[in-house]
Amino acid sequence: MTLLRYALFCGAGAALASSAATMISARLEGRSHWAPVNATSHWLWGGEAGTHDEADLPHTAVGGATNIGASFFWGGLFGAFLSSRPPRTPAGMLRDASVVGALAGLVDYGLVPKRLTPGWELALSKRSVVITMAAMSVGLAGGGLAAQKAGGKDLASRRRFMRRLH
Repeated sequence: MTLLRYALFCGAGAALASSAATMISARLEGRSHWAPVNATSHWLWGGEAGTHDEADLPHTAVGGATNIGASFFWGGLFGAFLSSRPPRTPAGMLRDASVVGALAGLVDYGLVPKRLTPGWELALSKRSVVITMAAMSVGLAGGGLAAQKAGGKDLASRRRFMRRLH
C-alpha cells in the first residue's frame, strides 16, 4: 500500500504542478492557457496541435490525458524510490524530486523522438518549458511529502489501535 500511496500522491502532484505551470506560462507569454495542453497532443495530431488555442475534445482531452499519464509515470518511479527508503526532510524530498525532474527533462527532451516529447515547446518558450519541468519536480516533492505524512498518520493510528487491544 505504501508504494501505491507514494505513486498516486507524487503523480497527482506532478500533474497538477506541471499543468498549472504550462497554463500560467502560456498566459504570461500571451497565449491561451489551453495552448500547451493542446500541444501535448502532438504525438497524435502532429505539430499543428501547438497552434490550437481553444479547448476542444481532440486536442485538449488527448493532451491533458497524455500529461496526466506521463506525470503518473514519473510519479510512480519516484514513488517506488521513496517507498523503499526512510522518510525524507522537505529539503531532502525536494533534492530527490529535482533529480527525477532533471531525468524526466533529459529523457523527454533529449532521448525520445521529437514526436514523443511533451510538446510544450510548440506553445511555450524554452524558458517556460524549463520552468514547467522545475514545477513538476516541486509537484513530485509535494506529493512525496503528503504521502509521507499520510503514511505517518496511518502508522500512528495503527499503533494506537494496537495499544488499545493490549
